[in-house]
Amino acid sequence: MYNILISLAIGLIAGALVALSPLGLWGGFFVFVLVTVAAIFFATRIVMKKVTAIMEVVQKDLQANHPEKAIKVLETALVYAPWQVYLKGQIRSQIGMIHFLRRDFSTAFEFLKEGFIRNWPAMGMLAVTYMKKNKSSLMTDTFEKAVSANKKEPMLWNLYAYCLEETGQHGKAVEVMEKGLKKTDGNDILKANLVLLREGKKMKMKEWGELWYQFHLEKTGNLVKEQTRAMQGRRKIPMR
Repeated sequence: MYNILISLAIGLIAGALVALSPLGLWGGFFVFVLVTVAAIFFATRIVMKKVTAIMEVVQKDLQANHPEKAIKVLETALVYAPWQVYLKGQIRSQIGMIHFLRRDFSTAFEFLKEGFIRNWPAMGMLAVTYMKKNKSSLMTDTFEKAVSANKKEPMLWNLYAYCLEETGQHGKAVEVMEKGLKKTDGNDILKANLVLLREGKKMKMKEWGELWYQFHLEKTGNLVKEQTRAMQGRRKIPMR
């Protein structure tokens, strides 16, 4: 927000100076718009360059399995939140996701509920949290906001339908899947799961891989079992 306010101030000063010249009000207005847009562009670029550098450190910490350190580094980025619109929500979404992945759901919730609507995994985690709190109406409201801002994310539509099914809203789950298919131009996994829903069978979410398991709606032990069965089913190569 500071970026916009400062840029407007710079633009007004420049525009006023030009308006007092022979170019008049129209010239002043043109300069005001031009200078304001340019100032916002450069100010945003400077802030985001600093934030990007922080995010690179966070990524390295996560890859090194140092989530606590990653969270602390992310918190340092909050100093730039007043300067950039939506930045606070984006940072809090990232922090919330890390806590959620670590199964610290109560702490995650405090961050996720103030997160960024365009971060669909974070919104999905928030909706799942509401479901586990038996607040199905808030779960639905959260999913509706998420899909409105992320219409092309097939996994989000599938997660929405899955949670509706889990809360006994079968008809609504089918409607959501049908709508999701249209919005995503016909995703194969959505198609398969819609067929299963219509037949009254449980959806197969494991097809989404890690995207699915990050929501902690199915034990990761099931994934290990599936991988073990696959390995055991392969023909052993004889040693020579």
